Amino acid sequence: MTTAILATNEIALARAIAAMAPADVRTGCRLIRDGDEAHLLPDEARSMPARQPAMRRASGAARFLAHRLLADAGFDGFAVLRTPSGAPAWPEGITGSLAHDDDMAVAAVAAIGDFGSLGIDVEPAQPLPHDLLPIVATPADRTGAVGEQLAGRILFAAKEAVYKAAYPLDRKVLGYEDIAVDLETGQATTSTGRKARLAYCVAPRVVVLATVSE
Repeated sequence: MTTAILATNEIALARAIAAMAPADVRTGCRLIRDGDEAHLLPDEARSMPARQPAMRRASGAARFLAHRLLADAGFDGFAVLRTPSGAPAWPEGITGSLAHDDDMAVAAVAAIGDFGSLGIDVEPAQPLPHDLLPIVATPADRTGAVGEQLAGRILFAAKEAVYKAAYPLDRKVLGYEDIAVDLETGQATTSTGRKARLAYCVAPRVVVLATVSE
């Protein structure tokens, strides 16, 4: 895929995410570029010393977005450190989430109070590998009218997003079997009793945003 097409996809995805997200959630996306590791602030870089170059570029792209979104919320220059669990550490009073695939990074932030927590995931708009589907999907999941080609991928992204939203609240490691997703109603429930609302887009990439109330 050419750089021009990827850049066009970046614009299209930014619009799609903004359109699906609740009004109080700030969102963004960025095509991962060579040199994006330079966007890591010094403390951020030190919080992820063992990561491979490609992962550091992706993390830099995601934090470039986080820095911009946080500045808009009044937290200019805040270093989004990687915690031991792998989750980003946000300013007091803010909930947020970062994600990336091989080419694109996404971010979402919101004030706590509007939401208890949120999670986001991005995936290529391609069918989920057949060997992963039995691991991800459970009898409790409902995909409704979602096309079969992308249903598994959306389900996967939804469970990743819900986990990111639920973990800061409960500190419980959840498997795919611990999250029941209903794409038709746009809701998900965890085995810990958390309920999340889901919003998603499928073009030019699959992105799922999960929001959880306290």
